[in-house]
Amino acid sequence: MGILSAMTGQKNKSIINNNNSSQSILIPAPLEAHQIKAECAREATRAGFKAAAIASVIATVTVIGGCRVNPWAKANLNYSAQALLISAATISSYFITADKTILECATRHAKYDASKYE
Repeated sequence: MGILSAMTGQKNKSIINNNNSSQSILIPAPLEAHQIKAECAREATRAGFKAAAIASVIATVTVIGGCRVNPWAKANLNYSAQALLISAATISSYFITADKTILECATRHAKYDASKYE
């Protein structure tokens, strides 16, 4: 088991510097990896929710406005179809944004981990 780097105050610092290679005496605890994953999941959920809220407002305005103005849409898109269009836009924006955020977070932490072994 390792000492949590947050407890020791050595989060982004290394203790030993050998010319161009930096190594840390501290071993990352398994709890740290779990905390990083949980932080990435929270960040992705928050970003996805924000994107879904914005997309739902934009989709609602355009779908309802289009159904009131466009004669074809007024005749062929009932309330269920309108709700389906709005929810599809909302759900897709949530998952796309959450996926991008998780990949960004994983890349950020992979670069941080790779810099320790150079």
